[in-house]
Amino acid sequence: MNFERITVNPAQMGGAPCIRGLRIPVATVVAMIADGMSADEIVSDLPDLTVEDVWEALRFAAEAVRERELPLHHAA
Repeated sequence: MNFERITVNPAQMGGAPCIRGLRIPVATVVAMIADGMSADEIVSDLPDLTVEDVWEALRFAAEAVRERELPLHHAA
């Protein structure tokens, strides 16, 4: 999958994946969605972003989880 809006620069934000070279990590955007914010609310809070940036951040995060195949721990 190709992510045109996601950049990784070892000299910026500790190499964390960011949106379009901005100092806005994908993890920050995903956390905002997880906290219940809409894409429009995120763009309002972070005006350098577009709604398309938000959706690509979510797609990137989903792909990252898929690639890792994280094991689930079930409660006993």
